[in-house]
Amino acid sequence: MTQSLALIALIVRDYDEALEFYTKKLHFTLIEDTPITATKRWVVVSPPGSNGCNLLLAKAANDEQSFCIGNQTGGRVFLFLQTDDFYRDYQNLLNNNVKIAREPRTEPYGTVAVFEDLYGNLWDLIGPN
Repeated sequence: MTQSLALIALIVRDYDEALEFYTKKLHFTLIEDTPITATKRWVVVSPPGSNGCNLLLAKAANDEQSFCIGNQTGGRVFLFLQTDDFYRDYQNLLNNNVKIAREPRTEPYGTVAVFEDLYGNLWDLIGPN
């Protein structure tokens, strides 16, 4: 048996502002942007060079979902972005005015910094030591 995670749904306020952040500031690739209804789209983005799990940008459809925007995990780090060059990608975050929640530090598993996406979700940027 072979299984893998294909997508993680990330609740967003607006498709276009989320696309702007992920494609322009994080340099993710737009994989798909397909209209489903007049207000719903299937929007998938992927980190550059990734062959793994992608993000489905899912626009909040009601008040309960809107309440979770930016806090899908109760304030814990939500997503982990692995990179082959930590300082290149950390500098990209700085250059694009992405909010750094925790400065870089060295851990046994690599160099890590925590940043926020445009809604406040926490991400780990992790690279080799």
